[in-house]
Amino acid sequence: MPPHVLPDLKRNEPAVTPDVQRPVYVLSSGEFSLLLYSQYSLALELNKNPVEGFSAGLIDDNDLYRWEVLIIGPPDTLYEGGVFKAHLTFPKDYPLRPPKMKFITEIWHPNVDKNGDVCISILHEPGEDKYGYEKPEERWLPIHTVETIMISVISMLADPNGDSPANVDAAKEWREDRNGEFKRKVARCVRKSQETAFE
Repeated sequence: MPPHVLPDLKRNEPAVTPDVQRPVYVLSSGEFSLLLYSQYSLALELNKNPVEGFSAGLIDDNDLYRWEVLIIGPPDTLYEGGVFKAHLTFPKDYPLRPPKMKFITEIWHPNVDKNGDVCISILHEPGEDKYGYEKPEERWLPIHTVETIMISVISMLADPNGDSPANVDAAKEWREDRNGEFKRKVARCVRKSQETAFE
């Protein structure tokens, strides 16, 4: 990952409201970069005092909206030992809407489609699920952080949701042949991830 240099952020002039005696920074329409900047600062802190299983940083030091994460396959799972690279892409109105997550490293998993896109509740748009499968509180909420996303993804690796698959073939193998073909495909992905992790 590139060295992490905090980019300069442009803030609007502070505004003082009558009932608040401290400055309040007003972000221009669609600009939530200050909130994302604070998330990035937290990610740097997490890299100094890591949460087991992942690290995060910017892909390009001048773009707060695109992050790279490395996820270590959780112990005692088929993904153990894997080093999986993924990208998080934040929308301009983050945290009102969730980021998108895409594995760059090949991974065979029921909740990751064949293009690498992650499909879990926490990354789904907020509100009601039109299919009635997810509760609103399981979906994206603005209080979620990069850390809560990563913990959810690590949990997904440990315990796939075969009832709502993004990769139907992987889900079928996971249900019907978990210790056979599914396990072989995951083992191949783990080996490949180890070979390419630091390219």
